[in-house]
Amino acid sequence: MHIMVTGSSGFVGGHLVPFLLNKGYQVTGIARNAPADIDKHPAFRFIEADGSQPGAWQDAVQEADAVINLAGVNIFRRWNDEAKKQIYNSRILTTRNLVAALPEGKPVTLSSTSAVGFYGDCGEQVVDESAPPGDDFLARLAVDWEQEAKTAEKKGARVVLARLGIVLGKEGGALASMLPVFRMCAGGPLGSGRQWFPWVHMDDVVAAHHFVIENPEAAGPINFTAPEPVRNLELARTLGRVIGRPAFLKVPGFVLRTVAGEFGEMLLNGQRAIPQKLMNMGFEFKHTQLEAALRACLK
Repeated sequence: MHIMVTGSSGFVGGHLVPFLLNKGYQVTGIARNAPADIDKHPAFRFIEADGSQPGAWQDAVQEADAVINLAGVNIFRRWNDEAKKQIYNSRILTTRNLVAALPEGKPVTLSSTSAVGFYGDCGEQVVDESAPPGDDFLARLAVDWEQEAKTAEKKGARVVLARLGIVLGKEGGALASMLPVFRMCAGGPLGSGRQWFPWVHMDDVVAAHHFVIENPEAAGPINFTAPEPVRNLELARTLGRVIGRPAFLKVPGFVLRTVAGEFGEMLLNGQRAIPQKLMNMGFEFKHTQLEAALRACLK
């Protein structure tokens, strides 16, 4: 099977591509920057391109049996109008260009990334894939992002909408932002700390992408989250315990809003999301407990 991965040099892509190559797949990677160490693998081809712009890279889509769409600029920064535009366009336009390049009638599988931010701030409500969307920026982004991917169904593709939780892994994502603060003994919960944190270990994100590609019954929205979300307060305490640092310095909500703007407001929201579809299909999670997952990331 030939699998194309957009955003192949990013945080998730950098783990997913080696996994797929080790499984024996032929992989084509699309990204703005070349990967560091796998570009010489005989089964890997890299195409340097900005997926948000139409171009010759789209010709390679014709060869793929499956596409895993991971493209999108990092959201972990202060948002202003320009940053939000980049966040939006990098996801919407790349997905639109990708779907436009899919061949008509070929039974391609498209696993397109979305996020549990789709649900907005859910408070104490447990949400599975049947829950309605929220109405903040990330929720509206996820709705539009998924709509672009779903247009591939008109061409005969099987479409999976992979709603990722907060991915925990080495050298990137939320953990990379948190660790320096916690190691300086300045870490702690955000706001009240009661907001839910829908985490998932990188190993399970990679394995779940592989699972849905190989499982014909997988389609539509699927939460890529660990079965047991935790509150932000528990996350802070657990991370502090794992690295041997105190984690009691709360960051007041008004400070987050002042320093990080609208993104700071998002950090005070949460989703008590569960991966109901993955569990129903028999997917086996490698990491179900937060402390063990963090130790696996940091060992």
